[in-house]
Amino acid sequence: MEFDLNKTLEALLLSTAEPITLKTFGEVFARYHREQTEAAEAEADAEDPDALPALVKTAEIREALNALMEAAEAEDKAYRIVEGPNGYQVMTAPVHAEFVRMLRKEPRPLKLSPAALETLSIVAYRQPVTRAEIEAIRGVSADSALNRLIEHELAQVTGRAELPGRPIQYGTTDHFLEFTGLRELDQLPASDVLSHHQIDDWMRAGENPAPEPTDGDVGLAEEPRPDELPLSQEYAEIEWQKENTESDAAEVVAESIEEEQ
Repeated sequence: MEFDLNKTLEALLLSTAEPITLKTFGEVFARYHREQTEAAEAEADAEDPDALPALVKTAEIREALNALMEAAEAEDKAYRIVEGPNGYQVMTAPVHAEFVRMLRKEPRPLKLSPAALETLSIVAYRQPVTRAEIEAIRGVSADSALNRLIEHELAQVTGRAELPGRPIQYGTTDHFLEFTGLRELDQLPASDVLSHHQIDDWMRAGENPAPEPTDGDVGLAEEPRPDELPLSQEYAEIEWQKENTESDAAEVVAESIEEEQ
């Protein structure tokens, strides 16, 4: 029987529920090639060694797997071949998910609240990130959302920051990649909004709030400060202050006379 790489790969994927790495595929084909070669050499009436299947290379395996993935999409098959963080795996097409769930009698899939999604986004893009950094970005407490992410194995403790108090740092898990359908974190969409530099700027701005706007900032004529008044206005202000002082003194004297009478 003629060797068909695509069908062989598909058979291997269907034979297990666990993901298979390129390295494992390569080891399988290397072992097959070695056994076939040894068997041919042991037989007296062995066929021409050149007729044996050639050793399959990693590049050929990857190319064949990509072809299988594209074919499953194009032909709208009931399954998809997905490359995850731990290798390639056969999964049912999303359109059939509800029926598979009912067959297995499983609960509805996990749905995250907006707060949990915001927190997960910050952890994914900022990791490793501390709880204080998350709260500084969101402006609210992150305890509940962060605990929920840890409970569902989407986030985990990755270490401690080299900061006073050695706060705990958080990052995403392999389950997060499976949950989002990503192979690696580098596949996350680019986000200028959550870039490290902008987040650092926002946090510094929060610690050092900007000064209040002046009249000039809002388009109004700025009032001169007392030390900037022209000489004539400065004398007028002094005279006005003197009159106010004399008036206040006269009122005090009048009140004292009335009390004595």
